[in-house]
Amino acid sequence: MIKKIEMYAKNFLLKGLLLFSGKNKLNKGDISFKEGDKILCIRLNRIGDALVTTPLLEQIKKQLGLKIFVLASTSNRMVFDDCGCVDEVIQFQKGFKKFKALLKRIELENFSAIVDLHDDVSTTVSFLIALAKVPIKFGLKKSNYVIYTHTIEKPNPLTTHVIERNLALLALFGLPYDKNDINIVYTPSHASLEKAETFIRNKFPSKKFLVGINISAGNEARFWGVEQYKKLYKFLSNYPVELLILCSTRDLRYAIQIAVKNEPIYYSPSFNEFAGMISKLDFLFTPDTSTVHLASAYIIPMFGIYVQYNTDDLPWTPYKSEHEIVITKESNFNNVSFEAVIHKLKPFIEKYVTVVPHSVV
Repeated sequence: MIKKIEMYAKNFLLKGLLLFSGKNKLNKGDISFKEGDKILCIRLNRIGDALVTTPLLEQIKKQLGLKIFVLASTSNRMVFDDCGCVDEVIQFQKGFKKFKALLKRIELENFSAIVDLHDDVSTTVSFLIALAKVPIKFGLKKSNYVIYTHTIEKPNPLTTHVIERNLALLALFGLPYDKNDINIVYTPSHASLEKAETFIRNKFPSKKFLVGINISAGNEARFWGVEQYKKLYKFLSNYPVELLILCSTRDLRYAIQIAVKNEPIYYSPSFNEFAGMISKLDFLFTPDTSTVHLASAYIIPMFGIYVQYNTDDLPWTPYKSEHEIVITKESNFNNVSFEAVIHKLKPFIEKYVTVVPHSVV
């Protein structure tokens, strides 16, 4: 009940903000940046939300040489901390006093522009952008368009990948891009890569084709179930591959239940270390989560199971990797059958694993 009241109040305040915000459009010719200018990009929420913005940030850095600051949330700042095209990360903190302090920090940094990287309308971000003392304010054209000085039409989410929706903002900078040059940008540290290599050497001394089975996603609705993953492990065991169960620390209890014969399990509270392990895989099976975008970053073939509940937007598939997916229109994976997954998985994995025993059905 309290949450509903809070949401109602925020929506009411947002309507008031949009009503009284004046339009301050500039001509295209009024926009100019020089190397070393500072811009603030805003992307809160989850890890996946952050990862899909990195191709845009890389293009801005590469083509203009701007100093890129990112305002991030506690849950996704690690992506920007480890992204070479980001110069500094500011962590968003809740509370009125923290909000006022953030507005003061933005004023003192003397940013040339502020860029809203959100695909939808955020009440918090809308207030921040409207009140920030920054001359240029970029965003996709949404219902809150009056808070920006410049907008670009939001590409159709039914037909346009989320990464290309973000890249539409490059037009406001006057920048082109080549799809062939676009991919997720995330580089694990040398220490994380070394740790992954050591783990693989110890668990798989005669490493063959390494298949990762990631069982973790952002919530319980995207957990396929212990018995389903057991059957998947047994199915993949018929191929000439090495199998590695991957999970978050939260789902370690499930991984232990799946690994009934002490099959190898990898988990780490460090996203950088987890990414380092993903980069060493030859193939990935995963639910729809941020791991999908790591597969793209390292061009790893991926098979995914997706929830597409109450939306027809394109799924957030890996942008660069070859992939195949199974989609459910329900809110969870309860009715995603093992047979439906194997029907698509079998021909897909056999594109990469050529020797298939007769026992595989």
